[in-house]
Amino acid sequence: MPAAKTHILASIGAGRKILPIVVHSARTAVAAVVSVAAARLLRLPEAYWAPVTTLVITQSSLGAALAVSRQRFAGTALGAAVSALVATYFGPRVLVFGACVFLLGLLCAFVHLDHSAYRFGGVTLAIVLLIPRAAPAWQIAFHRFAEVSIGIAVALFLATLWPEVENPATANH
Repeated sequence: MPAAKTHILASIGAGRKILPIVVHSARTAVAAVVSVAAARLLRLPEAYWAPVTTLVITQSSLGAALAVSRQRFAGTALGAAVSALVATYFGPRVLVFGACVFLLGLLCAFVHLDHSAYRFGGVTLAIVLLIPRAAPAWQIAFHRFAEVSIGIAVALFLATLWPEVENPATANH
């Protein structure tokens, strides 16, 4: 085969491999920007948590995004509820935080949530209980829950509106 023809065929093959990466990167960037814009529009104080959540949730398929979203939503809700309640009465104490992490693990198991929900709930506990702020704990917990919820909603909306197209050449790899 002549060198020019081989080069053209190699370029076409490379283009087929690169295009899905470009599309996935574009989807992810759009989702992250929409998420932070929505959180800022609602004037949430730590709007960056919305795109962080969107980036965590963005998956190759709507089904995968739904599974991660359920766990993130439930874990964050439990973490926010526990931290708001505990911080209101005990404040930011390290041993209280440790006890809450333990309690959250038991709660997640009791309501049949998996380890990822527990992990997300623990992150929320840490953010609410360990970062000193002037606002009341319940407000910080609510904001955290709202920011994460926006990130989840944007990720799922975009996964529905602009689904990832699986590349048949790489589907089995």
